[in-house]
Amino acid sequence: MFDCRGAISLITSRRSDSLCFMGNAEEIIILSDDDDDYLEMSCTEASVIIVETVEEKKTMKDHVLSSGALEEDLVVTYSRRAEVLPHARYDCPIHPFTATDCEVGAPVADNQLFCDQCFCYICDKLVSTCTVWTHSSVCHCNSHKRSDFWNNQRSCTLLGGLKTFNITLSEMDAHLRHAESMLQSFKQELSMKYLAYLKGTVLTTHSPGLENQPLLNYDYTNVYEFVWSFLDQADKQDDRAAAVMRLGAAEEFVKHFQCARCLVSQSPMGYANEAKVVLLRRVVASLQRQLVMSNFVPEFSQSLKNSLCVRLWDDILLGSVLKGQNVTGIRKDKGKKDVLMEQGSIVGLRTELLQRQQRYRELCRYLRVVQTDDPKLFQPLQSLLPFFTCLSGDFTLACNSFFPLVNPPAALLTPELFNVYLRVFETATAPQLLVAQPSELCCTKATWEPIKDAVPLKRAELVRFALRVQTCCPAVSADSSCWIQLLSVVNKPFCSTSSTALSPPDPHFLLQAKDVTNSILTQQPTNIQIPRFFLEVYPDQALLLLVTRALALKILSASLTPALPVLSCFKENVWALWWLWDSLSINRERLNSFLEAVSQEVTITADGGNSLAELLTVLPAVSPPPDLDHTYCSIAAVNFYIAQFNNQWPYQLSS
Repeated sequence: MFDCRGAISLITSRRSDSLCFMGNAEEIIILSDDDDDYLEMSCTEASVIIVETVEEKKTMKDHVLSSGALEEDLVVTYSRRAEVLPHARYDCPIHPFTATDCEVGAPVADNQLFCDQCFCYICDKLVSTCTVWTHSSVCHCNSHKRSDFWNNQRSCTLLGGLKTFNITLSEMDAHLRHAESMLQSFKQELSMKYLAYLKGTVLTTHSPGLENQPLLNYDYTNVYEFVWSFLDQADKQDDRAAAVMRLGAAEEFVKHFQCARCLVSQSPMGYANEAKVVLLRRVVASLQRQLVMSNFVPEFSQSLKNSLCVRLWDDILLGSVLKGQNVTGIRKDKGKKDVLMEQGSIVGLRTELLQRQQRYRELCRYLRVVQTDDPKLFQPLQSLLPFFTCLSGDFTLACNSFFPLVNPPAALLTPELFNVYLRVFETATAPQLLVAQPSELCCTKATWEPIKDAVPLKRAELVRFALRVQTCCPAVSADSSCWIQLLSVVNKPFCSTSSTALSPPDPHFLLQAKDVTNSILTQQPTNIQIPRFFLEVYPDQALLLLVTRALALKILSASLTPALPVLSCFKENVWALWWLWDSLSINRERLNSFLEAVSQEVTITADGGNSLAELLTVLPAVSPPPDLDHTYCSIAAVNFYIAQFNNQWPYQLSS
């Protein structure tokens, strides 16, 4: 091909009404006076005419322009021959080419002729390096781009083994070329190792009657290890290159078969059938992960999805579920029912990717409707639904998701998980983690960051959530740390930065609180509702009394160990501690047992005496007058409490 624009070095233009200049020994180029034509001109169009050539070394000084030439519109003062750029043989400007559809027997006309810049269309390299340029039955000199036959030949030659993966030449890159090269080398070496396996190794047996009899042993271990190492190399490659290497390897080793039982190998990979299963599982798992996590071109993805049982992200049913347009996971199309059923491993991969992309609402929609064949793997993911709902910013919905009618996730909470959720709801922050198991939320090294668009849960709703969990989850109810965290929330004023204590409510409210809290906790324990009137006058104190009443019911029903840290939570609100004693005094035997347990904790805890002694020094100051004894604690309970502890500490408590 000629470079026409490089042919003119200097052009002098004077007028737009004249088009050419004629000289005696000069090259004349006639150009169109239309500026738009210049953009479209080529060396074969009439708008560019080379009249005569000059020597390459001729300079501008050799040109003497006549007076007539000076008045012309366009004058070429210097030019040189155009350079021929690299081109396919059928585009050669020097040697004519005769096109045929699929002639491979011999060169047609002068097709075998070529210049220094001609490239073989099939090999995509200089003709001088093509080894079959004029060979019979292949004859690359006749190839051109307007023939399907030659186009297929070109694809097969340049793509090699990649053609089976529906990869086009436009998609080829350095990664894929390297993968194809590695795959070809792998196939050759694998063939040699498998051939050695088929030959077997000779063993000598010493069994009775078979002394010194040679036996053949077929051990597949070497072949297995070689394939495994190749798959390790594939893991380090680009996504598409890795997929090509895995598929190519699988295509080869699935053809292997077991000759006979391996006689001496201790490894199960010595048996071809067992080893093939392990290798195939690895290949399938890796490809499934790639199909879910990577952005393959549609053509490549379509070729994999059916064999791997993976829905693409643009699947109609999956897309409608993620967008919230389908809440059942079932779609009917032309009388056929399509159910969103996926393997447990695929569900796990989608969960991981949606977490990485922070698409928590879509993740929740997906986990609510997807069905799987692996309940053991799917159950932990479903248990994380409340956490993902929290990350979406909807705390109310997250609370409700703990308590469905069947198999409530709240019943499976551990004390550590309960404390995590309580902190999330209180602070509107969450640990920055990618999780597949609920226990992973308890990572102490995780960084807690604010949840986008989330508002901390109202304290009444937070208390209601905590009490509902304690009702349906014995593990949480019996754990002291859960009570400590809940009491630390309700023992301080809401939205107050200066004061750390709650002012004692009036005696009438304390008396009324007995009946109200008892009604809340006993009538509907699984669906606790806090009346609005109870929170109107003393909202913070009412919630503290409600939690204190729940603690009293727990102590009356079963032991709570350790109890000393729980009692220390009342350090700033001793009036609530008196109210607790009053609630416990209805069962003198349980109160006695509880105080004995506290006494034992004091003796075995290094700072236990100091912790409770602070409470004892404060109690006399807020001790109620005799006429109000019934609202705080009964005389019997106070006297019993004093008798238990006055002997241990030098602090005296007046009743």
